[in-house]
Amino acid sequence: MNDFDFVEPASIAEASRIGGDLGDEARFIAGGTALMLALRQRMLTPTHLVSLARLAPLRGIELDAQGALRIGALTLHAEVAASDVVRRHAPMLAAMAGQVANPQVRNQGTLGGNLCYADPATDPPTCLLALDARVRLASHRGTRELALVDFIVDYYTTAIEPDELVQEILVPPLPTDATGHYARHLRTAAEHRPMASTAVLVQRRGDICTDARVVVGAAAPVPRRLARAEQALIGQRITADCVAEAASLAAAEITPLDDLRGSADYRRQVVRVQTERTLSGLFGLPVR
Repeated sequence: MNDFDFVEPASIAEASRIGGDLGDEARFIAGGTALMLALRQRMLTPTHLVSLARLAPLRGIELDAQGALRIGALTLHAEVAASDVVRRHAPMLAAMAGQVANPQVRNQGTLGGNLCYADPATDPPTCLLALDARVRLASHRGTRELALVDFIVDYYTTAIEPDELVQEILVPPLPTDATGHYARHLRTAAEHRPMASTAVLVQRRGDICTDARVVVGAAAPVPRRLARAEQALIGQRITADCVAEAASLAAAEITPLDDLRGSADYRRQVVRVQTERTLSGLFGLPVR
């Protein structure tokens, strides 16, 4: 690990100016679970680490007047999992947070830091995309909001500017008839990073699907909603055959990674099975 200066700004504006002035020579540090690994392996060699630990506006979980969840960027994964507010208003999100990596990471890593790293083999982006989440960015210039689909733009790449910080993650209120589930597939029981993940949110009237969001992550460079799979469900009476068709469309619609953790073909098959099982569970069908 190379030497660096460690600074602790007292405000978002101060942190923003440091980031803007230093550019790639500075790295913001929140929980540091991913950053410290990158530093030890010399994948990153910044001259300055800018700690966000003193920035109170980046903390906390609350429900605003419109019923949206506002989750501060420095909120730990374990805090999201344990929050009564999150469990009531976005139970799928709380359940996902309780599965992230391992207990050490969940009690040190932050939701905002996870999104900024944009690791494809991680859990929160897939789940948050299904929940139609937005990211609020702050700097000395002001604030702006981006839909999550616009924030994560490529493999380990986001739309954040050097002088911007993630301030909070916004999750809009869910329809009262919406139910969802997040599923992840691990290559081995000892591994903590999913090789494929699926987040599904559906609305139903009896056995008719009135709306659906189907998102696949980890198997591809960025998580994405699968429009063809969704259209195969919306307005349909949900049967085992309908679910199987939607799952096959989901597998065909992705452009999967092909690497040492799994071939593209294997990832397609995992996505198909995972999507079919998730949909079957949500609609009360036998899981094959």
